[in-house]
Amino acid sequence: MICASCHSNEAVTGETRCARCAPAVPFVPPGPPLRSPVGLGQATVVLLGLVGAGDAVAIWADLARPSVLAGPVLDIAQGVLLLATAVVYLCWLWRVRVNAEVFDASSQSKARWWTVGGWFIPFVNFWFPRRIVLDAWDASAPQGRPSGHGLVDLWWTAWVAGLIADRLLRVEAGAGMLAVVDGIDLVAAVLAAGVVLRLTRMQNEKALRGPSLPSVAVG
Repeated sequence: MICASCHSNEAVTGETRCARCAPAVPFVPPGPPLRSPVGLGQATVVLLGLVGAGDAVAIWADLARPSVLAGPVLDIAQGVLLLATAVVYLCWLWRVRVNAEVFDASSQSKARWWTVGGWFIPFVNFWFPRRIVLDAWDASAPQGRPSGHGLVDLWWTAWVAGLIADRLLRVEAGAGMLAVVDGIDLVAAVLAAGVVLRLTRMQNEKALRGPSLPSVAVG
């Protein structure tokens, strides 16, 4: 059958037009689509800021012991805030992990499910979450300009130190030791917010820079 457009070339099988006249089929890259981490990143940073503020209040309560803040009331408030922050943070981390796979799947050394599961498995949770963040960090860095890991390492050091201090010092500890634990938690929250801000910005800028991912839109 002759092409209905140019009337000179043979029509493509199943089409009324030839290969030259038929519209090009847009390329769709394999794998999951790229999704913006900005909204989740902003929510995570706000919650981490509240966690840090709660730690600052706890330090004051540890040392001054005002009756309105001392005891289980503050502990319950901090626990609820930490739970909400953990949920939103894990949603953000899953988002950036999937995006990192779109940028460079070969650089992701851990399966996706470790993004959440790695935090809850004993012993593994002392290094797998950091590895997942570092893999996403490297995949999201500008091409040809790998970003250093100093901020991630500082955050992870503070996080692990907080876990250890909480288990060793909080039980039957005096006010001074409790203030030390809350101080470490405050530093870890600030550094975590810095990691979230930096990684979110890197992913957003890389997605918008194109055209290496021409058919993927952030939204």
